[in-house]
Amino acid sequence: MKKTFMGKDFMLGSETAVRIYEQYARSLPIIDYHCHINPGEIAENLRYRNIAGVWLGGDHYKWRAMRINGVPEKYITGDADDYEKFEAWAATMPKLAGSPLYSWSHLELQRFFQVTEPLSPATCKKIWEHCNSVLKDLPVREMIRRSNVEVIITTDDPADDLRAHALLAKGGCSAKVLPGFRPDKLLAIESPDFPKYIAKLCAACGQEIRSFPVLKSVLSSRIAYFAEHGCRASDHGLSTIPYTPCSEEEADRILKLALAGKTPQPAECDAYRTALMLYLAEEYTKRDWVMEIHYGVLRNINAEAFRSLGPDTGFDAAGDAPAGTKLAALLNAMEEKKALPKTILFSIKESDNELLNTIAGSFQRPGTAGRVQQGAAWWFNDTKAGMANQLRAYSELSVLGTFTGMLTDSRSFLSYARHEYFRRIFCNFIADLVENGEYPDDEASLALLVKGVCYDNAKSFFNV
Repeated sequence: MKKTFMGKDFMLGSETAVRIYEQYARSLPIIDYHCHINPGEIAENLRYRNIAGVWLGGDHYKWRAMRINGVPEKYITGDADDYEKFEAWAATMPKLAGSPLYSWSHLELQRFFQVTEPLSPATCKKIWEHCNSVLKDLPVREMIRRSNVEVIITTDDPADDLRAHALLAKGGCSAKVLPGFRPDKLLAIESPDFPKYIAKLCAACGQEIRSFPVLKSVLSSRIAYFAEHGCRASDHGLSTIPYTPCSEEEADRILKLALAGKTPQPAECDAYRTALMLYLAEEYTKRDWVMEIHYGVLRNINAEAFRSLGPDTGFDAAGDAPAGTKLAALLNAMEEKKALPKTILFSIKESDNELLNTIAGSFQRPGTAGRVQQGAAWWFNDTKAGMANQLRAYSELSVLGTFTGMLTDSRSFLSYARHEYFRRIFCNFIADLVENGEYPDDEASLALLVKGVCYDNAKSFFNV
């Protein structure tokens, strides 16, 4: 029997799945423990002028799809007016069958704007006008409130002043908005901009950085500053996992080489990153922070596009560099120093599901469920199949009931609908086990499992 488009049973393959979702998952609050939204826009309670601004601005997922569809750059990141850009997206949508972008976009239209018809060139004008009318009374804090978001953890540079977070801590937003510590620019010692970034960090902390010991001291003070503003988590975007042990003297030599404007050799960069990650892990452990590691992306692979548009514009790819040996060694080195924090591991490669779960299972400790664990299917993998495959690997090789669940990893305030997308897939996964007699249809067990993965585990893991 044909289902209604994006209806009550969307992504739910049985009555059991519908029941599990409706009873245990649908109304749970959201802990969005990693995202890229701008906290300043929450502090000012930004009100978007139109749907293109909130939907297409900064969304490199959509930009990438539009380019694949042959849309000229003028209508993606260029100087076309907002309605022309929205038209280009509407023309792309009917071709996105099977894409999570198609599902996410229509979930967002339904949940925020009560639009139930598909977006297409035929409905473009009508939906544009309706959404813009709704947006007049839908500033970003109201989007957060309607989405039942309880906690938001943003992505913030060590040099940030966290002014927006300080303002939000005084109230005004229904969700708790906390900073997340992201030291990627400190790890990118091979970048030509590294000395310039160090100068920025010096200005933020009022201390000159000329050596590795001083860098560690500055980082300790910045981490303490973030902790004062409620930080509970760090995140690290790594192209490859580093592990080349070196002495502090060697790390100091490599740092000074980079500060002099010279590019260290690849092995030296790896050694510096290893030393810095080991130090950071100690600091995170002291404060019971969660350490997130996202790795494996080939970034900015189109040089011409990077020169004209910059980073984070849709020209990244899934890398294929091996990670297992170095990841295991890095975590072991942290563990040897009694400085392995609670850790969530994200790989851009779906084929790493088994690798991450088996490595994570080797670094557990009494008292913390899922102390080291694989994170949710990420980026190119946060699809229907990608999420289901991640759940399969996690359930077969780890303990599914310890999983911290979904995050948006997004720059859009409408993307909280992705939590619903995940919850539906998760409930369908569990329902299939129930239907096949592999898990009991027991209310207490189902409630514990579903509420844990969709809400309780993240709340506990991040101490929020």
